[in-house]
Amino acid sequence: MLPYKRSKRVGDLLREVIADIIMKRLKDPRIGFLTVTGVDVKEDLKTAAVYVSILKEEDRKTTLEILNSAQSFIRQEVAREVRMKFIPVFHFVLDTSAEYGARIDRLLKEIKESEE
Repeated sequence: MLPYKRSKRVGDLLREVIADIIMKRLKDPRIGFLTVTGVDVKEDLKTAAVYVSILKEEDRKTTLEILNSAQSFIRQEVAREVRMKFIPVFHFVLDTSAEYGARIDRLLKEIKESEE
């Protein structure tokens, strides 16, 4: 038996393919610097949440709108590269885990400095 679920393996594969498509084939100059941090595929493999981290805070809303409007193009490109019976419908979501981690790190440093 494999060490983790099929939906997890498919999500890892889709993360790599989607990141490549966005960087190389999506020709929209309004898209800023972004990173595809993960893909959460539902158990039935019909829908997937694509988590992206966007560098500039002021570009986040626009970039998410562009990605969600281009999801059909991205889905077509994924279908060309990945052999699956059904390609999931993608929904792009802002990943705030890096900011959350940085905030916790900052708070821990403040606590440490106040103790000294």
